[in-house]
Amino acid sequence: QLQASGGGLVRAGESLRLSCAVSGRPSGRFLLGWFRQAPGKEREFVAAINWSSAITYYADNVKGRFTISRDNTENTAALQMHGLKPEDTADYICAAKPRGIVGQIRNPTYYDYWGQGTLVTVSS
Repeated sequence: QLQASGGGLVRAGESLRLSCAVSGRPSGRFLLGWFRQAPGKEREFVAAINWSSAITYYADNVKGRFTISRDNTENTAALQMHGLKPEDTADYICAAKPRGIVGQIRNPTYYDYWGQGTLVTVSS
């Protein structure tokens, strides 16, 4: 199971930190991804991390502003977001692929498990 939290209402330029709690103990080729979905839009890849190596991947429109990380002791993943923009407003959802390959990391249909979303609203 995945449990996302940390969403809220912020102003443009501010920061927010999302967290995703992972049930069990991720290992091997476990991939954890963050996606977002705005009203009327398709689900969009934001960032992902290879749990064992901690190698990270980002969408071009968040690179340099967002940072994904994982905590092996707490079994949580975080998405630190800086310089938020109104266009970042969306429902943010974490997803997991227990035995994944990085070639599919940006494909939402590739993931096996999804948490509920946490809403991020950025006002201008």
